Amino acid sequence: MRSTGVHHVDLVVSSIERSLPFYTELLGPLGFNRVGEVEGERGETIWYLSGPGTSLGLRQARSESDPYDRYRVGLHHIAFEAESRAQVDDRAAWARTQEVEVENDGREYTYLQGYYATFFYDPDGLKLEIVHVPGLVAA
Repeated sequence: MRSTGVHHVDLVVSSIERSLPFYTELLGPLGFNRVGEVEGERGETIWYLSGPGTSLGLRQARSESDPYDRYRVGLHHIAFEAESRAQVDDRAAWARTQEVEVENDGREYTYLQGYYATFFYDPDGLKLEIVHVPGLVAA
């Protein structure tokens, strides 16, 4: 299905060897089943995980920087849509098997009626959310 929303998001990671398997395993059950490589503007490899209507790009950091801080200018967190509460719970359970911080298991929030989500962090400390809202997932 073609999206009229976000086409792709690229993340710069400290270790592609750590982050590519992390995101591949995290997002595979959410429909991100194709991984392709393209050459970036500086000759670097970008790995794209393609999913329902969007892609996530991962590229290796090329310079040293301060640790990620989601309250600086930039990205606060990324939310990936799940087809069901069970899928949210499954991804939360998977996150607990990784060497990352898990903020919470799936629970309801008051953002929208039926909003059910889990929050955790990727290997570089980027906050991630897996969310299900009844009626919002495209068929």
